[in-house]
Amino acid sequence: MDSLAALALPDLWDRLTGTQPDPDLWVVLATLVAALAVVVPHNLWRISRNTITIAHEGGHGLVALLTGRQLTGIRLHSDTSGLTVSRGKPHGIGMILTAAAGYTAPPLLGLGGAALLGAGRITLLLWAATALLIVMLVMIRNAYGVLTVFLTGGAFLLVSWLAGPQVQAAFAYAVVWFLLLGGVRPAFELQAKRSRGGAGDSDADQLARLTHLPAAVWLFLFHTVSLCSLIGGGRWLLHM
Repeated sequence: MDSLAALALPDLWDRLTGTQPDPDLWVVLATLVAALAVVVPHNLWRISRNTITIAHEGGHGLVALLTGRQLTGIRLHSDTSGLTVSRGKPHGIGMILTAAAGYTAPPLLGLGGAALLGAGRITLLLWAATALLIVMLVMIRNAYGVLTVFLTGGAFLLVSWLAGPQVQAAFAYAVVWFLLLGGVRPAFELQAKRSRGGAGDSDADQLARLTHLPAAVWLFLFHTVSLCSLIGGGRWLLHM
C-alpha cells in the first residue's frame, strides 16, 4: 500500500502541475457560443445565474476572511439572490473590500481561469475550482444553497476524475467563458433596478454609505472590472 501511494502521489502532482494541450479553435468558439446561449436568453439566465451567485457570494466570503473578518455563513436563494454574513468592524477597508468583492468576483475568477487555460493548466483549473466549492459548501447555511453548491461541485468533480482530456478542456473553457460573460450582466441588471428606484440596499449602495462616494462610482467600477476582464480573458482564451 505504501508503495502504491508513493507511486500515486507523484502522478497526481504531475497531473496537477503539468500542462495539457490546447483544444482546437472550433472547441473554443463552440464553448463561447454555448456560454452566450445560457447568458443572453432571459429564461435560461434565470437558471444559470445561480452559478454566478455562487461566485458572487463566494467572493464576499473569501475577501471577508482575507481581511480578517469572521465569516458567519452564506445563503443562496432560489431567486438567484444571496447573502453573506461576516462579523467585524462595520466600517473600514476590510468592510469596503468585502462589499466590493461580490460583483467583481465572477469576472475576476473568469479572468484568472482564462490565464490558467492560456497557460495550458486545464487540470489545475478544474481541481482548484472543485476545492473552492468544497470549502464554500462548509459555510452554506440553507438547504437550497447546499443543493446548488453540491451539484456544481459534483459536476466539477466528475469531469475532473472521469472525463477524458478533450471533455475536460471543453468543460473548462465553457465555465470560464460563462464566468466572463455572466459576470457582465449583473452590473447592468443592478443599474436597471436602481434606475427604477429598486435595489436600495445593493452592494453599490452599501459601498456608497461606507465610502461617501456615489453609488454610480461603484457601478462604474463593477462595469469596468467585468468588461475589462471579458476583453482580457477573451484574448487569452482565443490566444490572440
